[in-house]
Amino acid sequence: MARRAPPDDHRGDGMTAVTGRAGRSRGGHRAATPEELQTVVAARRLGRARSCFIGVGRPSTAAILARMLHNPELVIVYESGTIGARPYRVPLSIGDDALAVSADAVVSVPEMFAYWVQGERIELAFLGAAQIDRYANLNSTVIGDYDAPRTRLPGAGGAPEISAGCHEVAIIVPHGRRTFVEQLDFRTTVGHGDGPGSRKRLGLRGAGPTAVYTELGVLEPDPEHLELTLTQVHPGVDPEQVRAATGWDLLVAEHLRETVPATAEELSALRELVAR
Repeated sequence: MARRAPPDDHRGDGMTAVTGRAGRSRGGHRAATPEELQTVVAARRLGRARSCFIGVGRPSTAAILARMLHNPELVIVYESGTIGARPYRVPLSIGDDALAVSADAVVSVPEMFAYWVQGERIELAFLGAAQIDRYANLNSTVIGDYDAPRTRLPGAGGAPEISAGCHEVAIIVPHGRRTFVEQLDFRTTVGHGDGPGSRKRLGLRGAGPTAVYTELGVLEPDPEHLELTLTQVHPGVDPEQVRAATGWDLLVAEHLRETVPATAEELSALRELVAR
């Protein structure tokens, strides 16, 4: 069961600062930044996955970290058509040659989507977006009016098909009120649509978004009504910080968990990876 967070007048427009534990951890190591912890938590999720469809950026970093520490058999699939890529460093783009030269196979983009994604052969996919709403629908098309936008974004890419065909979707986004919005400026990718029954009515086969990873915590769809619910906060983060950084009246799980802090091994591996 989830509950609504109590009313609060503190509403910011951008990122909510993370307060609490900072500085140095035990043993003199520099404590994890919010962004590092976001990546570490996402990597932990991949510890039990067989395959993961990802793009570049933080999802790629999390996937490589997961294979380094938790799941050496994880099959990482990139949108460019590389299957089983094992890049030594974080790739600069989906066209980075580090992916093709280390992959088990390279297929065409049409085959990637027609056979692997639409054929429901990918277990988990990571997506990002400029905006997300309470049902985990995503906008990566425009900010503002579609015909006269303030900002023209990169667009859908393969996100709609990925959300429709992969078994599960996880989302990695920054936690701020410009990202977590009451109303999307454009619905690029369907998460849970308008709530229960939407995906079935639209013929979407996968389970859709099952978790959203941010610098402040983890949100998951409520099992009954599918509205995103705060289920986990990172160390030093108060639920009110998360609510203040969300553009709707956020639900909070009755049994809210605290993230297990990043271990020295996780931080060392992550920092070494991004420094390559």
